[in-house]
Amino acid sequence: MTTHAPAPVLAERYLLSPDMIADPYGHLDALREQAPVHWSPLHHAWLVTGYEQVMSCLRDPAVSADRVRPLMDAVPQGAREDAERAFGILSRWMVFNDPPQHRRLRRVFQEAFAARAVARYRTFTEKATRAVLARKAVPGSTGDLMAGVAKPLPALVFARWLGIPPTDGPSFWYWNTRVADLVLGTAQEESEYRASLQALVSLEDYLGALVARRRAEPGDDLISQVLREGRVGDSVSEEEFVGMLTQMAFAGGETTSNLIANTVLALLTRPDQLAAVRAEPELAQGAVEETLRLDGPSKMSIRTAARDVDLDSRTLRAGDRIFLVTAAANRDPARFPDPGRFDVRRSGATHLGFGFGAHFCIGAALARLVAVAVVRTLVCDHPGLTLADPGGLAWQPSLLNRGLTALPVHY
Repeated sequence: MTTHAPAPVLAERYLLSPDMIADPYGHLDALREQAPVHWSPLHHAWLVTGYEQVMSCLRDPAVSADRVRPLMDAVPQGAREDAERAFGILSRWMVFNDPPQHRRLRRVFQEAFAARAVARYRTFTEKATRAVLARKAVPGSTGDLMAGVAKPLPALVFARWLGIPPTDGPSFWYWNTRVADLVLGTAQEESEYRASLQALVSLEDYLGALVARRRAEPGDDLISQVLREGRVGDSVSEEEFVGMLTQMAFAGGETTSNLIANTVLALLTRPDQLAAVRAEPELAQGAVEETLRLDGPSKMSIRTAARDVDLDSRTLRAGDRIFLVTAAANRDPARFPDPGRFDVRRSGATHLGFGFGAHFCIGAALARLVAVAVVRTLVCDHPGLTLADPGGLAWQPSLLNRGLTALPVHY
């Protein structure tokens, strides 16, 4: 076990304490100012909070994305017998692989995720948005925007994109929810781990059968498109392809749901920015980008030092855990002028809301398409939209994700 002498910085704060879940930014800003690369004994990890320092890590091949072993180590002993196959599936997720393996796996989906390919779903997304809002956002009513709009709309679009039949939707999204508990670290009890591990296995079995069905009966969906390109069975095995589909299924819904809700919250608490989007609906794109920067659905990503890394006059030893805190890097005043201001017209520096480089989020174009469509329609077609309980908002207790438990609004 590597030991470190902590630098004299702020008092340690547990990132999963209720006050830090509610608002981590003040502490993260102060930490970035005093020590942008800081060893935290409390978290047994390096906290990297400066923009340039995070970028350096994202570019450095010695900073590894492989964290399947730490996830497995967190499973209670009693649930380990269920874990072998489930963690075999996770090992095929490209997000947990480094180059050149990561590059080989990612290439299979590159064309399907390109912006021009994703644009084909714009009309479907806009129609689905209006249909859901007609049912859930009736003018004069009050409801939970998270449960009624932000969660079901990405689910509809992602299911259509993957080719999930509507009748299979309930089981498919149940499995995804349980997989999220495992990957995001919200599973705590042995029974929760068992449910999550079984859900991942069930999801792979389902998607494996769906791939076989699409081979026999191709459709207009992601699976059919990739199969037509001929890489499955050539550059990747079918087992690897199905394993990666479980990642696609897991990653799509949760992040986009949180992005929608966080953007709406940002606008409803900033009347000048809300008015700007209503006057110029194309600024909904700027609102989504500012949310990704200032209060996005991802707070950090976890890496491991594959070998010793020198960063900002500190030595990160091989095996050390590294938290790349993009939530802090995206507020770095060295990179973003007036970084605490939410500005739908901001331009210039690139935020890290979807990562950077080899691990830049492959689904970014689709997430942006859905989030912009929903936000634009919500704020422009519902002039009475206001927060129903501004003081009662609560955030999910997650180290990695930034998501509301609910967003009560008046439509």
